[in-house]
Amino acid sequence: MNKQFSVRKLALLGMLAALVFAGNYARIVMPLSIGSQTSFTLANIFCCLSGLIMGPIGGLASGIGSLLYDLTDPRFVADCWITFITKGAMGFAAGLVVKGALKQNKLTYGRALAGTAVGCIAYYILYFAKTFFYTGLLKQGLPAPGAWLLVIEKVPASVFNAAVALIAAPPITLIILQALKRSHLDRLLEE
Repeated sequence: MNKQFSVRKLALLGMLAALVFAGNYARIVMPLSIGSQTSFTLANIFCCLSGLIMGPIGGLASGIGSLLYDLTDPRFVADCWITFITKGAMGFAAGLVVKGALKQNKLTYGRALAGTAVGCIAYYILYFAKTFFYTGLLKQGLPAPGAWLLVIEKVPASVFNAAVALIAAPPITLIILQALKRSHLDRLLEE
């Protein structure tokens, strides 16, 4: 069987996708002045966590969990495919940074923090591009200055969400990996 897609690895991906999905419900939605909205959410923690635990393939869990959440909320359904890409990129980028350390079973707090930071940067580059081009210019028909204003209005919540992920994801990852090692389930990550 292909090592990348063993049954156990698929089960772990499913569990992490479910965690991302559930993390999206811890959300405070705030309206913005241009008719759009932004959110404070805990989902970014779990999107990064997916990549930090599974490596780049964890991006699937972060993308799928976020996409499924969008499908449950009429405000987000139309953009679910973009969410899959942007949130998937978050987990994928975080996983790329820690991939070597995971293979050697030597993930450190510093590497997990770097992975989280890179995941957040990748996500917010894509998120702000989506906000400017897709939401601002295309969907709302705003001129470029209005689309930039829309992006600028989303920065405070985005910085907060990234900060929460940077604070929470690395220690939670290390705790989970230590628990898996103590219970001899760390083999799940190697299959």
